[in-house]
Amino acid sequence: MYPHERSLVARLKDEPFALIGINSDEDLGKLKGTLKEENISWRSFWNGPKGTSGPIATSWGVNSWPTIYVLDETGTIRFINVREQKLDEAVDTLLAELKAKRSDGK
Repeated sequence: MYPHERSLVARLKDEPFALIGINSDEDLGKLKGTLKEENISWRSFWNGPKGTSGPIATSWGVNSWPTIYVLDETGTIRFINVREQKLDEAVDTLLAELKAKRSDGK
């Protein structure tokens, strides 16, 4: 998914958009190497040495990897597990909604 995520981040660089990654690799050193090799420019948090059973995944109820949550500007989860074109459509929908709200003065 990294190539698609890189293109999404590049396309939306001037928009109110943030991609945040949570990595379940148990080895932090290996993860740091992967982030560098894959040119990950967005924030990426480590789920800890317990891997998929780490604190972030546990608190968000993640039980399969990858899990994708798309949140709106209020922090409400609006889309779950959308990928590729569906992910782009979800983000574009939320950005359009936000722009409409801002133009209405809300």
